[in-house]
Amino acid sequence: MIKVSEQAKSKISELMTDEGFAVDQDFVRVGVKSGGCSGLSYELTFDKKLGDEDKMFEDTPVKIVVDKKSFLYLVGTTLEYSGGLNGKGFVFNNPNANRTCGCGESFSL
Repeated sequence: MIKVSEQAKSKISELMTDEGFAVDQDFVRVGVKSGGCSGLSYELTFDKKLGDEDKMFEDTPVKIVVDKKSFLYLVGTTLEYSGGLNGKGFVFNNPNANRTCGCGESFSL
Protein backbone atom coordinates (compact mmCIF):
# COMPACT_ATOMS: atom_id res chain seq x y z
CA MET A 1 0.00 0.00 0.00
CA ILE A 2 1.06 3.58 -0.68
CA LYS A 3 -0.30 6.31 1.58
CA VAL A 4 -0.68 10.05 1.03
CA SER A 5 -0.29 12.67 3.78
CA GLU A 6 -3.01 15.29 4.25
CA GLN A 7 -0.74 18.09 2.94
CA ALA A 8 0.11 16.01 -0.14
CA LYS A 9 -3.58 15.27 -0.77
CA SER A 10 -4.38 18.96 -0.69
CA LYS A 11 -1.52 19.87 -3.07
CA ILE A 12 -2.31 16.98 -5.43
CA SER A 13 -5.97 18.05 -5.64
CA GLU A 14 -4.91 21.63 -6.37
CA LEU A 15 -2.38 20.65 -9.05
CA MET A 16 -4.66 18.11 -10.73
CA THR A 17 -7.42 20.70 -11.02
CA ASP A 18 -4.97 23.29 -12.38
CA GLU A 19 -3.78 20.82 -15.04
CA GLY A 20 -7.29 19.76 -16.14
CA PHE A 21 -7.50 16.44 -14.30
CA ALA A 22 -10.49 15.37 -12.19
CA VAL A 23 -9.46 14.23 -8.71
CA ASP A 24 -12.46 11.90 -8.43
CA GLN A 25 -11.77 10.16 -11.79
CA ASP A 26 -8.07 10.52 -12.65
CA PHE A 27 -5.05 9.48 -10.61
CA VAL A 28 -1.48 10.07 -9.59
CA ARG A 29 1.00 7.67 -11.16
CA VAL A 30 4.11 7.01 -9.09
CA GLY A 31 7.03 4.89 -10.13
CA VAL A 32 10.71 4.15 -9.94
CA LYS A 33 13.24 4.37 -12.75
CA SER A 34 16.98 3.83 -13.04
CA GLY A 35 19.01 6.97 -12.52
CA GLY A 36 19.80 9.65 -10.02
CA CYS A 37 22.82 9.89 -7.75
CA SER A 38 21.79 6.88 -5.64
CA GLY A 39 20.80 4.52 -8.47
CA LEU A 40 16.98 4.77 -8.55
CA SER A 41 14.78 7.84 -8.81
CA TYR A 42 11.11 8.52 -8.19
CA GLU A 43 8.54 9.53 -10.80
CA LEU A 44 5.25 11.31 -10.16
CA THR A 45 2.77 12.27 -12.90
CA PHE A 46 -0.97 12.62 -13.37
CA ASP A 47 -2.69 10.08 -15.60
CA LYS A 48 -6.07 8.94 -16.94
CA LYS A 49 -5.16 5.55 -18.41
CA LEU A 50 -4.86 2.42 -16.26
CA GLY A 51 -2.57 -0.37 -17.52
CA ASP A 52 -3.02 -4.12 -17.12
CA GLU A 53 -0.05 -4.39 -14.73
CA ASP A 54 -1.04 -1.40 -12.57
CA LYS A 55 -2.04 -1.51 -8.93
CA MET A 56 -4.39 1.19 -7.62
CA PHE A 57 -4.63 2.47 -4.06
CA GLU A 58 -7.15 5.03 -2.90
CA ASP A 59 -6.36 7.37 -0.04
CA THR A 60 -9.55 9.41 -0.32
CA PRO A 61 -9.89 11.45 -2.43
CA VAL A 62 -6.55 10.71 -4.11
CA LYS A 63 -6.04 7.60 -6.23
CA ILE A 64 -2.46 6.35 -6.55
CA VAL A 65 -1.44 4.02 -9.37
CA VAL A 66 1.87 2.20 -9.52
CA ASP A 67 3.15 -0.35 -12.03
CA LYS A 68 3.92 -3.86 -10.79
CA LYS A 69 7.72 -3.48 -10.95
CA SER A 70 7.81 -0.13 -9.13
CA PHE A 71 5.43 -1.41 -6.46
CA LEU A 72 8.13 -3.77 -5.17
CA TYR A 73 10.30 -0.71 -4.40
CA LEU A 74 7.48 1.48 -3.07
CA VAL A 75 5.40 -0.81 -0.82
CA GLY A 76 4.81 0.94 2.50
CA THR A 77 5.79 4.38 1.16
CA THR A 78 4.05 7.57 2.23
CA LEU A 79 3.89 10.45 -0.24
CA GLU A 80 4.31 13.71 1.64
CA TYR A 81 4.41 17.37 0.65
CA SER A 82 6.63 20.03 2.16
CA GLY A 83 5.87 23.55 0.96
CA GLY A 84 6.95 26.98 2.06
CA LEU A 85 10.24 28.82 1.77
CA ASN A 86 12.50 25.84 2.47
CA GLY A 87 10.06 23.16 1.27
CA LYS A 88 11.14 20.38 -1.07
CA GLY A 89 7.78 19.76 -2.74
CA PHE A 90 6.68 16.13 -2.93
CA VAL A 91 8.73 13.73 -0.82
CA PHE A 92 8.64 9.93 -0.85
CA ASN A 93 9.03 8.58 2.69
CA ASN A 94 10.16 5.10 1.65
CA PRO A 95 10.91 2.56 4.40
CA ASN A 96 12.60 0.29 1.83
CA ALA A 97 15.33 2.80 0.93
CA ASN A 98 18.69 2.04 2.57
CA ARG A 99 20.30 5.21 1.27
CA THR A 100 18.97 8.43 -0.24
CA CYS A 101 20.77 11.28 -1.93
CA GLY A 102 20.96 14.77 -0.49
CA CYS A 103 18.10 16.07 -2.61
CA GLY A 104 15.84 13.14 -1.64
CA GLU A 105 14.91 12.41 -5.24
CA SER A 106 16.87 9.18 -5.61
CA PHE A 107 17.56 6.16 -3.45
CA SER A 108 19.08 2.70 -3.31
CA LEU A 109 18.04 -0.53 -1.63
